[in-house]
Amino acid sequence: MHARSHAFWKALDPLVAFAMQSIYGPNGAQTADFGALGEVALPYHAMGKINSVHLFGLDELIIFAFYWHNRSKYKRVLDAGANLGLHSILMDRAGWNVTAYEPDPVHANLFRRNIAKNGCNRVTLVEAALADQDGTVNFRRMLDNTTSSHIYGAKDTAHGPEEIFPVQCHDLRRIISDYDFVKMDIEGLEATLLTMLTPDMLKKTDIMLEIGTAKNAELIFNHFKNTPISMFAQKNGWQKVANIKNMPTSYREGSLFLSAQPAMNWAKADA
Repeated sequence: MHARSHAFWKALDPLVAFAMQSIYGPNGAQTADFGALGEVALPYHAMGKINSVHLFGLDELIIFAFYWHNRSKYKRVLDAGANLGLHSILMDRAGWNVTAYEPDPVHANLFRRNIAKNGCNRVTLVEAALADQDGTVNFRRMLDNTTSSHIYGAKDTAHGPEEIFPVQCHDLRRIISDYDFVKMDIEGLEATLLTMLTPDMLKKTDIMLEIGTAKNAELIFNHFKNTPISMFAQKNGWQKVANIKNMPTSYREGSLFLSAQPAMNWAKADA
């Protein structure tokens, strides 16, 4: 029922959107009880055409549920593309030690505020981007939707007002072995980074990611097919990806999960 094409998902999605707008919108309490994960506070913030309420979409809630179900499986996790910190907050609540990468200084400052507001003590912010090198890269802040900001050149098409400035970057290959789980939302650079990782590098590291384009989906599929790394797509109810048609090609088709394990863990967690 997690597939966006499923009738249940289609019925639930607008209800979630309405509820989250009433809670986390500008006139809401901007805090809510997430059950076993506790109270989650996120002050309203406009990010161009979208705002912080959009961070609470149904697909995100599904990923938060995955965090809770797997709270005993992972210990050290990486939040790649941390934005305002919502995923890091939920990762902290799952009991994990979190390293969060966020290169945009505006988002990084809001990240610090939100982490402090939620009393998270297992989160470390690295104000840098993940890339295929150590050093400095140009970062493109998209002013009409700062969640789509990206390393310059990561997206073939990007329109609207922008600001370009240098940011520090760290080579993912150098740090990937430090983590057993990665949440990756890096706006177009996912294929570049994943295709430089060998299956051996991912023997003990699972990755939940968003894919931005059909081209990136094809590159990732071709890189991991016929390897010990399995691909599981929300698009087909978290079943194994058997062919390129099963691959998500944008956020509109949900997330992709990479793992050396034979299946995803969706077993009901203990209370």
